[in-house]
Amino acid sequence: MPKLTPDEVRHIAELAKLALTDEEVDQYASDLSAILDYAQQLQEVPTDHIHPTALVLPLRNVMRPDEARPGLDAEDALANAPERQDGYFKVHAVLEGSQ
Repeated sequence: MPKLTPDEVRHIAELAKLALTDEEVDQYASDLSAILDYAQQLQEVPTDHIHPTALVLPLRNVMRPDEARPGLDAEDALANAPERQDGYFKVHAVLEGSQ
């Protein structure tokens, strides 16, 4: 596979909203080209005899059983709240125009 050109690297950087120096463009051209070469090598591996699979390891559930347990009462839940009001957490508005 041919090496990426500096213009292609700049285009990729622009899409990713990255500002690169000329030295970084040269370095990334080399690095990304090596990655693409390696991906091309992987494409050449014969996999016709391998059955498609989503998982290579057997599935097993490692979570505990879902059991109802008592939760915190309101006073304990609000114990470390920086601000509270009428038994609820009080937070500052995060949307524009909110008060």
